[in-house]
Amino acid sequence: MIRQLYRVLGPEGSRPLNRLLVLQCGAAVLQGVAFALLVPVLRALLGPRPDDVWPWLTAFAACALAHALLQGAAIAGGFTVGSRLSRVLHRRMADQALRLPLGWFTAGRTAEFSRLAGQNVIQVMSTPAHLLRPFISSLLTPATLVIATFFFDVRTALVLLVCAPVLFAVQAGSSAVMRRLDLGRDAAIAESADRVLEYTRNQPVLRAFGRTAEGHGALDDALVAEARADRRLIARGLPGLVSFSFATRLVFALLLALGVSWQLDGSLTVPTLLALLVLLVRLIDGVSSAAEAGAGMRIARNTLERLGAVLDEPPFPQPAEPKTPRDASVEFTGVGFRYAEAGGDSVDAPAARPVLNDVTFRLPERSMTALVGPSGAGKTTVAGLLARFRDTTEGTVRIGGVDVREIAADDLTAHVSLVFQDVYLFDGTIEENVRIAAPDADAGALAEAAALCGLDRVIEELPDGWATKVGEGGARLSGGQRQRVSVARALLKDAPILVLDEATAALDQENEALFAKAVRSLADRKTLLVIAHRLSTVVRADQILVLEDGVITERGTHDDLVAAGGTYASFWERRARAHGWRLAAAPS
Repeated sequence: MIRQLYRVLGPEGSRPLNRLLVLQCGAAVLQGVAFALLVPVLRALLGPRPDDVWPWLTAFAACALAHALLQGAAIAGGFTVGSRLSRVLHRRMADQALRLPLGWFTAGRTAEFSRLAGQNVIQVMSTPAHLLRPFISSLLTPATLVIATFFFDVRTALVLLVCAPVLFAVQAGSSAVMRRLDLGRDAAIAESADRVLEYTRNQPVLRAFGRTAEGHGALDDALVAEARADRRLIARGLPGLVSFSFATRLVFALLLALGVSWQLDGSLTVPTLLALLVLLVRLIDGVSSAAEAGAGMRIARNTLERLGAVLDEPPFPQPAEPKTPRDASVEFTGVGFRYAEAGGDSVDAPAARPVLNDVTFRLPERSMTALVGPSGAGKTTVAGLLARFRDTTEGTVRIGGVDVREIAADDLTAHVSLVFQDVYLFDGTIEENVRIAAPDADAGALAEAAALCGLDRVIEELPDGWATKVGEGGARLSGGQRQRVSVARALLKDAPILVLDEATAALDQENEALFAKAVRSLADRKTLLVIAHRLSTVVRADQILVLEDGVITERGTHDDLVAAGGTYASFWERRARAHGWRLAAAPS
């Protein structure tokens, strides 16, 4: 477990842990020495010359005082290291989140990452103060007592050495069984937590369709599985715990019987026998506490291994010698991409599902390109590959003539700004959410970004204006208001390439028209990629690309594609018919 602790702490957190371990080991050894000194103290008190006890009693008092000082320092150090451990882990996990590819963050992994950064880090934080100290004491104090026994009675010490491997084997077997059971139980608990979260998040849907009774079947199954894992843990783990406790009592009984027999044959005096029995009681108590401390350490080890697995995930590859794009043009050349079926990131998985096939196009600098197509065609994947959220399976994505894999992460981020349909706002004010893109932007730049997307009108209608609190995830704003905050954020960043993925999905017709006009004006100074289902947003594009089943099937201007009579023309015809719909009174 200590090895896993060093692993997750990394070099920056190892030095305080080293000092803590020295203090705890020193305190544990001194405790063993103090217990061992009870033998000559008792032997002197019960012997014919009680006055001989003073030197041993002085040594005992000095050793007990030194142990108390070291123990106090170790306890204080345990809390200090625990606090530092929390800070180091949270910082390392935050850094790792920045290094991991966005494709790594599936729904399940995001939930696991949240649990690890929350309750699991808190559990690990308590390890140095509440688990490490008793665990080290339960190992080193009995070991010190065994060594000390050689100075008082070699026979007793040899019996302890013979019995030690037996006790170790029983404890190791029990721990191995319990560890496997703990892992199964942890998985069941994680599944239950996910199902509870899913059930609470989907309450509006469940209630809308009257599924409040049947809608939690998956939750019930998860809770039943968790209860089953608990029963399995008790049924299979209890024999191992009982067997270790029985083995320690059996060793004590054996030593007691041998001690009595040695006293009866005159080879062991009564004072020495009584003193050794006191020592053995302390030794057995320490060994028994090792099993109790081991249970907590085993759970902590499982948690540390999960943390270590996330921290050891390979980061997104970065170029050894980064290159700088020469302009803001974008090229896709023979691009193919597929997701792994199991939800992993490996594109080499045998059952990987293709999303894009031989996609080739060019976005000239300072132009507007629209990407349209049915749902599931791969449009959002194109946007993600442009921003290098994932790497292509085949082909190359270039910005300014440079492969995005050869552009430094900070440089790539500075070149590309994105607005997605699913908007997330942080719990703060509207201004704070917009300024995330450019914290040092002046008031004029902020006002310009707001005017371009219609956010200025939202600000005027709200009593607190820019200081309006949006709530967690932007819950206090409407969908359209959240969308405009997101667009303003992207515009304030002022990157030369702007990707709008269904950015007008939550806007009404009036605001959509205003935004479409603003977007067209942006094409004079930015490279725009606009993904939209609403074709009114894309009619002014310099070129329109039609993506179907991962393949570019049509390309050209609006007039060219309508005249061609293909998929785009069909889309436009359906839109024209829908635009002509009117509500009329039913005939009387």
